[in-house]
Amino acid sequence: MDLPRSFTIREGDLRILNPFTSEKLATLGQAVRLRPGMSLLDLASGRGELLCTWARDHGISGTGVDISTVSTEAARVRALSLGVADRVDFVHGDAAGYVAATPVDVAACIGATWIGDGVAGTLQLLERSLRPGGMLLVGEPYWRIDPPDEETVRACYARTKDEFRSLPSLVGLFRDSGWDLVEMVLASQDSWDRYAAAHWLNLRTWLDGNPDDELAGELRQELTDDPLRYVRYVREHLGWGVFALMRR
Repeated sequence: MDLPRSFTIREGDLRILNPFTSEKLATLGQAVRLRPGMSLLDLASGRGELLCTWARDHGISGTGVDISTVSTEAARVRALSLGVADRVDFVHGDAAGYVAATPVDVAACIGATWIGDGVAGTLQLLERSLRPGGMLLVGEPYWRIDPPDEETVRACYARTKDEFRSLPSLVGLFRDSGWDLVEMVLASQDSWDRYAAAHWLNLRTWLDGNPDDELAGELRQELTDDPLRYVRYVREHLGWGVFALMRR
């Protein structure tokens, strides 16, 4: 049980595996008013930057669950380097269906709502680990501009136009599901740029060092095509944000 090797190559040494900068991640932690002693479950936790930095900065504790062996090990190393390994734990496993043994103050899924077959299912999954009065954090793409054709939809990582919602539609889904939206932090075009462009340099660096690898042809084609696809379609059409929710 693991992610394909291409994911690890593409992400390189990135610590945040979504269109947030470290500054935006810090802003989110401050915005949701974390307090020492709070507990957090992070499903699809990636390399653990959210849990590790928030444990350092806000005194929380928590558990991260991720299917990637590389990310899980990187998260454990990060926890040691920040001196928070006694307060955060990282589990290698499938986050889909994972429920905390003890209810937590904050349950999060930042940019991986496929673990619940979409936003609505992920809200239900996260709530199973949440104490009464606790908070959910959900990271999700949304359409900034209505995509004009199927080519744009596919270029923005969606199988169909309905796979993502507009921002008003997404907020409406939260409301109709019985949740109050109490905070949000949105990626900017600049933070999207930083995330997307970092992949290109990671790919080029790896290709230069591994020209005969079995993945070299596939990743060479990705590096050739992705910059134009990103600036032509993704940058204008696709937004991304993290939304803090409390049960009404």
